[in-house]
This record gives sequence, C-alpha cells and structure tokens, in this order.
Amino acid sequence: MAQINEVKIAGLEGNFQAQPRVFAHSATLLVIPVGATNSVDVLDISGSSTPGDTVAILSRGACLYVGGLGDVKVLLEGDTDPVIFKAVPAGSFLPIQVLKVYGSGALGTTATDILALF
Repeated sequence: MAQINEVKIAGLEGNFQAQPRVFAHSATLLVIPVGATNSVDVLDISGSSTPGDTVAILSRGACLYVGGLGDVKVLLEGDTDPVIFKAVPAGSFLPIQVLKVYGSGALGTTATDILALF
C-alpha cells in the first residue's frame, strides 16, 4: 500500500517569516540597450527612463528570468562593479538581486527575453 505524505502548513499562520511565499508577484520585460556600457535600470518599472538612468522606485533589486541563451551582465544589489553570468541556459531563473542589466555588445548581455521579477 502506498504511503501518503502530507505537508501541514496550518501552524505557519501568523508568523510572517515562516509563511510560504510566491517567488514573484510582478514581471517586467527588459529592453536591453545596444552597447556594453549602456544599461537598463530594473527598478524603473514605469519604463520611462532611458538606458543608463538611475531611478530608485523600489528599495530592493529584482530576480531575473532569462528566456534566451546567452551571457547576462548585471550590477548586483550589494556590489559596485558589474558581473557577467556566462552561458545562462534559456528558461533559467537567476535568484539574485539585480539593480541593472548591461547592454548587448562586447562583454555585455547576449541573452534575450529577460524578465525582471519583483
């Protein structure tokens, strides 16, 4: 006879830190600028900034979903220099806190269809 496993979460109610949470509640498609020195600020969810602007709307960075294979050059929430995630597979989630995604071009972002997840 098969054993049935249950996960009981009733005891977690009222404790915010222990509550099951969704990964993201909103997503914004990033329009990656041309030129590795240009960047798009993932915090500008209004879409009103131009590449390279800094717009502080949220106090935290965003996680990324990468739809198309390639490199992703980003500025992480706690860093001052950008880093490059090499050969990110299509359909990947990057569970990192990103402030900026740098443009395509030499040593820039080559991945496509990137969503900022909030």
